[in-house]
Amino acid sequence: MSGKTFQKNQSYVDSQEKQKMLYKRTLIIVSISQIFGGAGLAAGITVGALLAQQMLGTDAFAGLPSGLFTLGSAGAALIVGRLSQRYGRRTGLTAGFMIGGLGALGVIIAAIINSVFLLFASLLIYGAGTATNLQARYAGTDLANNKQRATAISITMVFTTFGAVAGPNLVNVMGDFALSIGVPSLAGPFILSAAAFILAGLVLFIMLRPDPLVVARTMEASNQESNRIEYSIDTERIENKRGIMVGATIMVLTQIVMVAIMTMTPVHMRHHGHNLGEIGLVIGFHVAAMYLPSLVTGVLVDKFGRTAMAIASGATLLLAGLISAIAPGDSMILLVIALCLLGLGWNFGLISGTALIVDSTDTSNRAKTQGTVDVLIALSGASGGALSGMIVAGSSYTTLSFIGGSLSLLLIPVVIWSRGSKK
Repeated sequence: MSGKTFQKNQSYVDSQEKQKMLYKRTLIIVSISQIFGGAGLAAGITVGALLAQQMLGTDAFAGLPSGLFTLGSAGAALIVGRLSQRYGRRTGLTAGFMIGGLGALGVIIAAIINSVFLLFASLLIYGAGTATNLQARYAGTDLANNKQRATAISITMVFTTFGAVAGPNLVNVMGDFALSIGVPSLAGPFILSAAAFILAGLVLFIMLRPDPLVVARTMEASNQESNRIEYSIDTERIENKRGIMVGATIMVLTQIVMVAIMTMTPVHMRHHGHNLGEIGLVIGFHVAAMYLPSLVTGVLVDKFGRTAMAIASGATLLLAGLISAIAPGDSMILLVIALCLLGLGWNFGLISGTALIVDSTDTSNRAKTQGTVDVLIALSGASGGALSGMIVAGSSYTTLSFIGGSLSLLLIPVVIWSRGSKK
């Protein structure tokens, strides 16, 4: 860091007014990038499975695209976390979105030349955009106090809704556009993804100055007490590890359940005669439920606590699994309700788990730890996505939904353990 940059960052330490202004400005910039990022991630969850099904000619591997771009997001989460820790949020998030955009372009080329190998390789790279879109939620918390953290997370996630809902509902438009330029229709949404991810990266690269994590690190170093006793440090480290473990477990379980059921819903609907427009509508409602309630969820998490909302997450996901299991394949209303509950349960789990992670870290290890936790989330999603197709091919969508809903019940003993360990 240059002397001029350090001096500029130091000025925020001495002025609470400047800190508040930078906090608000950071939220605005990250929120703008999330609009584009949300549009970018929508293609993979809407038509990824359908594209693989079309190119491979079987349902058995229809869940593989979701598994691949989620697996790719795992590696990207680690890289983005390390880059952010070393160079700041701006560098890490910009790199992640740009790489995701390149992956989306690769998917388009794979569809044109009908190359399954290139499709799978590109989906891995495309996952970087998904991981970065998720990690951007942390940037808003760097300058937030304890009572603002869940709310800060929720604000950035709300803005993801605008792009994430628009994406699935543009599948027909982008499909027609793709056909008009000689590209297979199912690759059309990835044209939107490529443009959206690249725009998100440009917004952060140009506007995220000064870097919130770098400023937060400077503030923390200046405010650090030099007379803390060793016992307090050791106790804090133990509590931090526990908080990280519980937060990560909550997010991993909710990710597995959400990805598994969501991935196979388009294929399930296709088998029951639904067209791309109807599939896009259901996924659009699902994505809206994943992000739009965030503002309220953040307030609830800050007010009632992380563990209470984690229990609410488990109950909501269980209900989603039961409804999707019993819903007739031709019932749009029940499928919309089930997928909305699925998104809402994921929302509760992600925000409460994320808040726990932020509570349990400081600027010296925050971005690195967040990246590592997001790797676990991505790997769990990859497993859920890959296994979902095999379960449906070997049994049924109903079985998958029952398994997913039942798995969410594991959140209850995790929360009980976390509360008992504090006594």
